[in-house]
Amino acid sequence: MPTSGGNQPAFLVNAQTVRAILMVGAGGFVGSVCRYALSGLVHRWLPGVAFPVGTLAVNVLGCLTIGVLLGLAEGRQILGPDTRLFLLMGVLGGFTTFSTFSYETLALVQAGEYARSVVNVLASVVFALLAVWLGHQLGSSR
Repeated sequence: MPTSGGNQPAFLVNAQTVRAILMVGAGGFVGSVCRYALSGLVHRWLPGVAFPVGTLAVNVLGCLTIGVLLGLAEGRQILGPDTRLFLLMGVLGGFTTFSTFSYETLALVQAGEYARSVVNVLASVVFALLAVWLGHQLGSSR
């Protein structure tokens, strides 16, 4: 039976690992529910728009939030390791939706909506990078 370097089998993990997994999973649940709610809300605000604006809004907000949190964590050391794990890996990992973004962009291409697919890619990347930069600036300013 393979071992983890000690006497325990490799499939057994320690309490710290289990705690981290549970924190990421709980945060992921919260982030996923928030993603679903915000994306749906944006689509209700903009009915009939043939563009994945809900996903764009979630990605930009998620990038802004991660920028702010990382700025706070780096500049002021106010987020401990457990909080960072829960918020950054869990909540924001469940909240941001680049896998959804990729699927929706592919669907636009497959539907022959080439211009919309290019706009979706450019808008998502440019606004996300700007939001991370802005969030980092906001989080690290004193």
